[in-house]
Amino acid sequence: QVQLVESGGGLVQPGGSLRLSCAASGSSFSRYTMGWYRQGSGKQRELVATIASDGNTNYADSVKGRFTISRDNAKNTVYLQMNTLKPEDTAVYYCNAERTWYPRTNYWGQGTQVTVSS
Repeated sequence: QVQLVESGGGLVQPGGSLRLSCAASGSSFSRYTMGWYRQGSGKQRELVATIASDGNTNYADSVKGRFTISRDNAKNTVYLQMNTLKPEDTAVYYCNAERTWYPRTNYWGQGTQVTVSS
């Protein structure tokens, strides 16, 4: 199984920036589609961004132009650069690894809290 550990969360003022990191175990990191999801208090977990093995990215409309997902396969790490943060970005952010070949399997990190408040 893939183990994921997020870091980089914290308290930031509106308009500020944070960079989240997700370190993955295993030797097949480059084969997984990686993603970031978030869950605000009392809300459903939602997609933030994904990045496939070939570098193709997908973003939620709410973060397009502000967030950037990237990966460093040599370091088994995926990043989420978050700029121009808004209070509505406040949530627990979870790292996800998707095994895209059969059988499809998803792995989740423990989450890291991001709070955007003045």
